[in-house]
Order: sequence, then C-alpha cells, then structure tokens
Amino acid sequence: MTRSASLTLDPARTVAPVSRRTFGSFVEHMGRCVYGGIYEPSHPTADADGFRQDVLSLVREMGVSLVRYPGGNFVSGYRWEDGIGPVADRPVRRDLAWHSLETNEVGVDEFMRWADKAGVEVMYALNLGTRGVSEALDVHEYLNQPEGTFLADRRGRKPYGISMFCLGNEMDGPWQTGHKTAHEYGRLAAETARALRSAEPSLELIACGSSSSSMPTFGHWESTVLELAYDTVDYISAHAYYEPVDGDMASFLASAVDMDHFVDSVIATADSVGARLKSAKRIKISLDEWNVWYLSRFQSAPTPSEWEVAPRVIEDCYNVADAVVVGSLLISLLRHSDRVTAACQAQLVNVIAPIRAESTGPAWRQTTFHPFALTSRLAQGSVLDVDIASPTYATTRFGEVPVLDAVATYDSASLTVFAVNRSQDEPTELTFSLAPFPGTWQPADSWLLSDADLTATNTQEAPDRVVPQPLTIELDGETVRVSLPAVSWAAIRLTPAR
Repeated sequence: MTRSASLTLDPARTVAPVSRRTFGSFVEHMGRCVYGGIYEPSHPTADADGFRQDVLSLVREMGVSLVRYPGGNFVSGYRWEDGIGPVADRPVRRDLAWHSLETNEVGVDEFMRWADKAGVEVMYALNLGTRGVSEALDVHEYLNQPEGTFLADRRGRKPYGISMFCLGNEMDGPWQTGHKTAHEYGRLAAETARALRSAEPSLELIACGSSSSSMPTFGHWESTVLELAYDTVDYISAHAYYEPVDGDMASFLASAVDMDHFVDSVIATADSVGARLKSAKRIKISLDEWNVWYLSRFQSAPTPSEWEVAPRVIEDCYNVADAVVVGSLLISLLRHSDRVTAACQAQLVNVIAPIRAESTGPAWRQTTFHPFALTSRLAQGSVLDVDIASPTYATTRFGEVPVLDAVATYDSASLTVFAVNRSQDEPTELTFSLAPFPGTWQPADSWLLSDADLTATNTQEAPDRVVPQPLTIELDGETVRVSLPAVSWAAIRLTPAR
C-alpha cells in the first residue's frame, strides 16, 4: 500500500530569505573534537599549522557557514588567556565539564587560523560561569580592537572582526560550572552586553535560553532573562537534542514536531516580553546546539577516574534513521527562517559529529553528513510557506503527526523541496504543482537517503555504506510526482527549462 501526500507551493508566499547562518556547526574543547579532530600535527595530511587537511576538505564539502567556539560546557571554566602567547609557555588546566586535561595548544589565534582556512564565520562564546564583565571585555579587546591598546597589540595582527558573541552557555543547567538563577544570569548578561556595546555597538549578542524544552524552568527562564536584557541583546539561544527513547522509533522520527513547538514557544515568550516592554524590537533565535545525541548512553557511563587529554567522549555512530531525523530537523530550521537566523549542529568532528576522524588514520562522512551537506548546498533564495496535506500516524510522545514533512526554497534559478517520509512501513507518493511558478520548469538532480536497514552506518572500513542515491522525478504537465520509501529523506530540485 502507498500513502499519498501533497504540497501547495506559491512563490508569493515566502517565510524569509534563507539564512546562511542556518548551516552552522560547533567546535568545543571536548573529547577529540579539537585534538585528533581538526588539529593533529602528526597526521599525514596536517598542514604547517597542524590542521588536518582531510577534515578541512570535508568541512568545506559539508557547507558549514558558521562555527560556535570554544564551548559548550567547557567555556564556563575556560581562561581564554591560557591559549595565547608561545605554546610552550601555556598552562595545562583541568576541564571540569568533561573531566579531562586541556593543554591549550590550540587557543583563539590557532582556531581563527583554522576558521579562515575553512572559510567559516566564528560565533565566540564568552565565559559567564566563572568569569564576567571584565574578562568579556578583555577577550573582545584581544579579538576585535584595532591596534593601540595592550591586548590588541599583544594580538600582533589585524583584528579578527568577530560579530557574534554568546553571553555564556546553558546557564540554566545545574551541571554548568557557575550555574545561576534566571534573575542572576539576566542581570549579568545585561551588564556584559552593555559593556560590550560600549566597546563595539554593532555586535550581535546572544543571551542564554533554555538548554532544553524539558527543563523545569523552560519559559520562565526566557521570560525573566529577556525582561532584564531585552534591549541589550539580539538573540536568545535554544538547545535541542533527540534520541529514540526505549526503542520508540515512531516518536523519534517525529522529533521535528518537538523542535517546531520548542521554537514557537520561545518566539511567543520573547514576543510577550517585547509587548510588555512596549518594544518594537523582535528577538531572534539562535539554535546554536542541535543534533541527534544518544544522551542516555552518555549519562549512564561512569565518570572517568583519570584525567586525560582528549579522551574519547560521545563518539556516537549514526545510522540511517538518525540521518533522516537530522534532515527533518533541518526542515524545521528552514521553516522558521524568519526568526531562527543562526543554528549550529553540535558538534563538527568526532563528538556527536557528522565527520569522524581517526588519529593517524582516515576521516569519513557519517550518515548525518549527507542531509546537512545537501541542504546547505541546495537551499537558495527564499523559504516558501508550504501547505502540507498528509495522512497521520500515532506516536507515544506527540500524538497524531503527519507522515510527511516538507519545506521548499525558491529563487529564479531553482526550486528545491526537502521532504521526509516518517512512515516505518509504507512508501508515500508526494505530489505538488508548478502552476504558480512563472515559466516552464524541468527536473534537475535530486537525491534520496533511504535504506532497508535502518541501522546501517558508515564506518572506517565502509565509509560509503550509506550515501544519497538518485531520485526519480515524474513530471506530468505541471504536476511533480515522487515516491518516497519508508523512513526516507529527499531533496527534489527543479530548474527553469532552457
């Protein structure tokens, strides 16, 4: 049996332009993300700065636009000045967040060199856990101040020009070093933001939102923080991770339903605060940590007894179902492009990452690499407001949800539909009309990520076990028709006929 679903597309009904910052990632000093991930001087592909060229090549292929750095939980105990100056003089410190040792061999200057090679913008996270206004001003002076001051002259090169700064990380979480109440954090965030704007008024500043929609303080946290910092910040962050709980694949495949609700709730809370403050300003959302993460495995593992440099931490191996969910979360992000204008998949290499790399060995693409890379490459122009007509199925966590989810992007050179079939047992025939679009259109390259074995993964021995395959598009007059197998993600691209 084949189910049927349809989309209504109209080039006049747009959500917002596609934001390139939607395709961000995250590099934290955690596990083997930095040491053994982006940086490994002894690797055969390492360049003169110690950066792995095989990893850099995959980062460019993936289409990463923005990278959040240096944390994460790590940043709440980080002393940024430990990572500048001669490497031989840099101290080794304990990282309480991940129970490891930080050598500071890679600091801000090294990372900025890597970012330049990768062609990515940097979103810099400030330590508001164990530090505060003074240190935030110091690191900003080092990063952005033109020459003529002590820290700018110590930098010894032109300013880095970072425009986005996170005012701390997950300060709502009791696990966070320096955890604060919403009122304590909101006061500190506002004070830090005002000081930074005195130094550089054009900065884009991100206040910490909830680290999860399941936090008991969710909603109240955002409201309190924004009441204190609304006029001084541009964004509030949101973090969202998903995994199949107790084998509930039906709910896992519908994870984007939760992300939609999470984002809509944060928007509603922010707008409510803005209305109470009688402000015309609209706070944007930075979804600067999101991914599939088998968090329960990590939480059930014992705390290491030894302090190591770059231990193996949460190196999840992703399968076909995980990749389909990642593709669906990207659909949710695009659908909210009017307010979610920055997002960072966490993390980039080795640690819950789309790229895996072995020391002295190869780097390869995990299954989740592919929907990210293709969405980043194909999403162009404006996001369309899509009406979806789809059958539903029952889930334990979210009730009845649509079998099919989709979003579309459009400009004069291309129309691309990104779609997911959540059904575990039946294909879905998807149709949509091109009649509202000017001119004549034709099918172009399109891709399907699907496999009969939902547990199939890419490994060092079989790095291309799961890759996107060509997808057949039927064009009957102005009607496009495609068949999406059970548990699949697809990108369907059309271009003007010549």
